[in-house]
Amino acid sequence: MSIWSRITEALSALTAGEGLSAIFDRLRTPPERSVAFTIAVIALGAKMAKADGQVTRDEVTAFREVFQIAEADQQGAARVFNLARHDVAGFEDYAARIAQMFADQPETLHDLIEGLFHIAMADGMYHPNEDAFLVRVAQIFAMDDSDFASLRARFVPDTSPLPHAVLGIPPNASLEEGRAAWRKLVRANHPDALVARGLPQEAIAMAEKRMIDINRAWETWSGKAQ
Repeated sequence: MSIWSRITEALSALTAGEGLSAIFDRLRTPPERSVAFTIAVIALGAKMAKADGQVTRDEVTAFREVFQIAEADQQGAARVFNLARHDVAGFEDYAARIAQMFADQPETLHDLIEGLFHIAMADGMYHPNEDAFLVRVAQIFAMDDSDFASLRARFVPDTSPLPHAVLGIPPNASLEEGRAAWRKLVRANHPDALVARGLPQEAIAMAEKRMIDINRAWETWSGKAQ
């Protein structure tokens, strides 16, 4: 059964008047967590789109890039998006439930924020309301400020994506410290590691872009550090 079939099944289990928050309470353990992760990114992405006041064609395309949504599955993704858009629950309620669900997997929460950055930057603009939204979600997820700054450096051009920020090291780090940080990131972002964290196969494309950014940062930084 594909992840989109499982998502449709989860949505069908909702009773009249129930919002997506009920799904987050039910999908707490593997293998359901991969379903929960996908629903979480789409649902929070919908709330974020509402925060900046519009849903652009680029943002819809970004969902398809993150999850490689097949033509036959787009209706299921659209249903999640629309449920979240019209759900009376606020994004903070969503974020709190998701944070509780993945409390033992902070790396997965990091992955989720990354997916939201990908969607936020799909139209080439980083709206102040999107920044405020992501900052607040990161706070609820208890994400370290430096980790959030590293993500923002990778995705938002105006923040000057300094290589050391992408690698998560201080600007005066030694070459060995930089190499150790780079190797740690490479190990953590291997496809097998992502699947183990509960990410669906459909989201692996997101990690491929991440590895390009990480390797580019290492090449740039190590060249200057030598």
